[in-house]
Amino acid sequence: MTLRILDAAEVRRLLPMSRCIDVIADAMQAASAGTVTVPPRITMPLADHGGYLFVMPGSASERPVYGAKVISQHPDNPGKGLPAIQGFVALFDYETGCPTAIIDGAEITAIRTAAASALATRHLARPDARTHGVLGTGVQARAHIEAIAAVAAIDEVMIWGRSADKAQGIAAELDIRCCSDPAEVAACDIVSTVTGSDEPVIYASWVRAGAHINLVGAHTPTTREADSDLMAAGSIFVDLIESAFNESGDILIPIGEGRFDRSHIRGEIGQVVAGEIAGRSSSDEVSIYVSLGITAQDLYAAHAVYLSACSVSEM
Repeated sequence: MTLRILDAAEVRRLLPMSRCIDVIADAMQAASAGTVTVPPRITMPLADHGGYLFVMPGSASERPVYGAKVISQHPDNPGKGLPAIQGFVALFDYETGCPTAIIDGAEITAIRTAAASALATRHLARPDARTHGVLGTGVQARAHIEAIAAVAAIDEVMIWGRSADKAQGIAAELDIRCCSDPAEVAACDIVSTVTGSDEPVIYASWVRAGAHINLVGAHTPTTREADSDLMAAGSIFVDLIESAFNESGDILIPIGEGRFDRSHIRGEIGQVVAGEIAGRSSSDEVSIYVSLGITAQDLYAAHAVYLSACSVSEM
């Protein structure tokens, strides 16, 4: 069996956003149904604490495939002109254990993260949502602008960032509106927060009735992007309940403050996609998707890239 090595350019070519959204729909349903085994990720800080190594294994019987995402995180890299997150997804044949592919991990992460938000938006946002606000200026800002446009009839996109220069650069590049006031961006029909902030960047008082919010940037128990008032008022959906209660500061901090308990979480997005639980229940409800990212998304997305690469080579 040939071991395929697929770089970022090949991932982009073989996994268009529209296809990835459908792949992630399958991944999230499988995760909620328990047909994907996703053990807790292994996190190892470097000796000098200048970075981290993450190993995230998973096994999907329905594909069938298993493997692991192995990535490094060096927070200082953007200042050196390098991505903060780099690595690969390794895939193995389910029956024989033969390694089948090494696939660029940063590109898989970029596409599948935005696709997961788009999937949630497809099922939770109002059908008449027309404006999209993006808080943040990193890789996920561009990816989310593309992804949300694939599932909603967006008339206007607004962006805000702590770096005005970066926000203005993205706005000029993508022909969207740059805002100096984050509250203006947070008042959109759909809002995606993709920052690296430790503290809230979106507040309940800024959010309009009927909005849908994708919280993407915070992924530790002590960091969050939304204030407690917003989380207490909104209808919260997550990728996996277990992960949310282990890792999401957006959820754990308000629980610690006594604002709500675990029953406040409506359920997993995979359950919504499968029709097992209801999504939005009214036009003025504020829906919130807390996205931590799970290995099932990487595994399904990488496997889709691998299958496409095999199909192309056989033509």
